[in-house]
Amino acid sequence: MTRDPLSLIVSQFKSETSRTGSLIITFYGDAILPRGGSVWLGTLLAFLELLAIDGGVVRTAMSRLAADGWLEREKIGRKSYYKLAADGRARFESGIRHVYHPHASDWEGRLELLLIGNGGDREAARAALGEAGFGSPMPGVWVAPAGAPVPAAAGDVIRLDVSASHEMGRRLIGEAWPLAEIGGAYRDFIETFTPLQAWLSKSGQLSPADAMLARVLLIHHYRRVLLRDPLLPAALLPADWPAAEARLLCGRIYQALLPPSEQWLDAFGESVTGKLPAPDTGLAERFAGI
Repeated sequence: MTRDPLSLIVSQFKSETSRTGSLIITFYGDAILPRGGSVWLGTLLAFLELLAIDGGVVRTAMSRLAADGWLEREKIGRKSYYKLAADGRARFESGIRHVYHPHASDWEGRLELLLIGNGGDREAARAALGEAGFGSPMPGVWVAPAGAPVPAAAGDVIRLDVSASHEMGRRLIGEAWPLAEIGGAYRDFIETFTPLQAWLSKSGQLSPADAMLARVLLIHHYRRVLLRDPLLPAALLPADWPAAEARLLCGRIYQALLPPSEQWLDAFGESVTGKLPAPDTGLAERFAGI
């Protein structure tokens, strides 16, 4: 591969602490869920070979994901097929709405304030609240714009509805989320992927294999940033908030990569019944309106 923007993105990914398990979940949620949800391990190995990730590393990551409740295995003959487990699918489908169809909260000057105790699985509660868009300005206290759904994993909580002016709301939000860090992560994403968009516009389509690789790395990076973003109303955000620019960039690149990357899945994707099913209608609706 020449030193085009995709090779630089690949080099950046490979320079980071191993994220093989996280990338596998991105691959399943982005590429496999729209096409039946289950795929042969060999398809996954073929994809990760594009990143020169050793098969032993992949199998170890799959075992860990299965042990952690993300994946389920079905063995037929000598072949293993994996799909997202119920809990893993629910978590990723929530993320799909966040990634492909985000909707900022309507700000009416009111906040959802939760007080959680020390009982139960506190770490699980923290993870679930973070994924649901809550931030924590201090231990045991969680906040989000009014109307944010409270996940069941949060357990027993004291729930308060409080009012706040724009200024007081901004101060509380500033304590609850590292907005400067999140904004910086959006800008890093824009800096990393803008050259790929320009290169695609100039050079045309990538090969199916490169398009599949670029598509998954694009969503992997974007999802990593976006799932830290509570999608706050504009009134509570800095004036130069870069989320809209990042979403526009991601959506345009994604739409350009979709046709050739689906060709790769047509060629290499295998399910229990043979070739992967055709994608569902939701795939074409991703990043609608870009």
